Order: sequence, then structure tokens, then C-alpha cells
Amino acid sequence: MIYQAPMEGVIDHHMRALLSALGGVDICVTEFVRVTHTRLPRRVFTRLCPELKAGAVTACGVPVRLQLLGGNPEAMAINAVKAAETGARAIDLNFGCPAKSVNNSDGGACLLQSPHRVEAIVGAVRRALPDHIPVTAKIRLGYLDRSSYMDNARAAENGGAAELAVHARSKADGYRPPAYWEYIGEIRQQLAIPVIANGDIWTLEDFQRCREVTGCRRFMFGRTLLARPDLGLQVKAFTEGRHYEPITWKQVVALLWDYYLTTREIYPAKYLGNRIKQWLAYLKLTFPEAQLFFERIKRLRDAECIEVEFSRELSTKTEAA
Repeated sequence: MIYQAPMEGVIDHHMRALLSALGGVDICVTEFVRVTHTRLPRRVFTRLCPELKAGAVTACGVPVRLQLLGGNPEAMAINAVKAAETGARAIDLNFGCPAKSVNNSDGGACLLQSPHRVEAIVGAVRRALPDHIPVTAKIRLGYLDRSSYMDNARAAENGGAAELAVHARSKADGYRPPAYWEYIGEIRQQLAIPVIANGDIWTLEDFQRCREVTGCRRFMFGRTLLARPDLGLQVKAFTEGRHYEPITWKQVVALLWDYYLTTREIYPAKYLGNRIKQWLAYLKLTFPEAQLFFERIKRLRDAECIEVEFSRELSTKTEAA
């Protein structure tokens, strides 16, 4: 099973729709809703997750889990209930965000310094919600180091988490290689709930190694899906013994164009094309052509100029094909 990892400011509902329509993703998770001490209005949840208005699924029917972030158990529980009343069918809890602004505001990975707080938050949310709404969680291996990985994993399970996603690094590790998959394997062996492996699965070969090291059958892809949008399809074909031809640059450009058209009208003119440029920064990790295309459009702000470059890229690749 393949999960799309939440990425603040990167994977929004437009990107979820595109990735789920492409295929290979079984579960999507939203960016986090920040919870402090107030009961948030319905519009906060639907703005971040408009899928709540349509059964909490993307347009092609992939389930979407709403993610909450905060350090106050009572407030998290109250807002989880509000989210469920707004249409959420599953609540995911963020104990993994490494951002300094988040950690300094009592949210994300900083909570891993106190496993009892992880358990208290998960437990409060679990008790507040109806039984049919699952509560899931995502952790890192620790905060300043990786020594608390098992304590936090058990805390999430003891609080009532139905699944646990584990990013195979501590907060201090950031996103620097390597990912410590062996810790995930130990967690999987100790917990009774499903464990989802996350971190540095960039290729089909990485997936095979991660599966061997962790023993997991569930995997979460974040930056990977932006760099290699069809990795989920590759994984599914491999596990099912089917042949699969990976996506080509020509097909990627068509995805970029669709994404550009979808997002063109929702940003101020001075930011036109920024989402495409952001995505190209990930795509260039896999496709050399992405760097060349990025160089051509990186300073462009005018719609006509950007669209001319898209036309050139699409026509050139079509003719070459």
C-alpha cells in the first residue's frame, strides 16, 4: 500500500488530485492544520482539504486523511471532532515536522522529547472520536537523536493509533542521507499495529531494499512522488509481477502543463508559475530535462511567455517521440 506524505506548501489538494489520478497512490494525507487552544471554524478544514465536501476522497476516489498538528491534547481532541463533523473520515496526527517555527510553537517533532505527551495527544483524540474514524500518527526517530524511537512508537500505539508512519530520521538528522530503515524494522517487530516506512525511497531499487530491511508492506512517499510521480505505479507493477514502462519526460511535461492550467488563476500575477518552478526543483532529481526547462522559465512572470515555453517543450518532445 502506498501513502502520499504530507508536505506543507507543496502537496496541496491540486497536487493530490493530479498524483492520485496518475495512479499508484492508495491514501493521501493533507498538509497539517495547526491547532493551538481554539476551536477552529469549518472553513479552516475545508480550505486546506476541500475534499471534505466530497466524501473525503480525491476526484478519482482516493481517500484523504486530514492531518492535525499541536501539543495540547484537549484542543487537538476538540478540533478532531470538528474536523469529523466537517467530513473527515480519518485523522492523522503530526509528530514529525522538523520546521523550527513549528517546533518552537509546541508542535511537530519537538513532542518526541516527551513520549508521554505523544500518548496523551493520540489518546485524547482517539477517545473523542467515534470508533469508525481511525486515528493515525507519523513520527520521526527522535528529536535531538534517535534514542527515543521505540518509546515514541509505543506511545502512539498505546494512545490508540490505528497505524504509525515512521520517517527514518530524527529531527536533528533533517533530510540528510542516510535514512535509518533498520529502526523502522525494529518498530514493526515490536508493534501490533501496521507500520508505514518513510524516507529516502527514491527508486524501485530503494523500495526493494527498504522492504527487505524493514519487513514493511506499507510505504509513504513525499519528495519522491514529486521527483518520480509514477513510483507508486512502478512499485505496484513490481509487486504484482507485471511489466511497467516508467513515465517519460514528455508525459511529465503534459502533467506540468495540466498543473499549470489548474493553478494559473489562483495565485497573484507576480507569483505566476511558482508552483511549476517548485515542482521542477524536485523533477530535476530524476529528469535532466527538468533542469533545462527550469532555466528557461525561472525568471518568467508573464503568462504568455511561460505558455510559449510550454508550447516549445511540448511540441519538441512530441516531435522527438
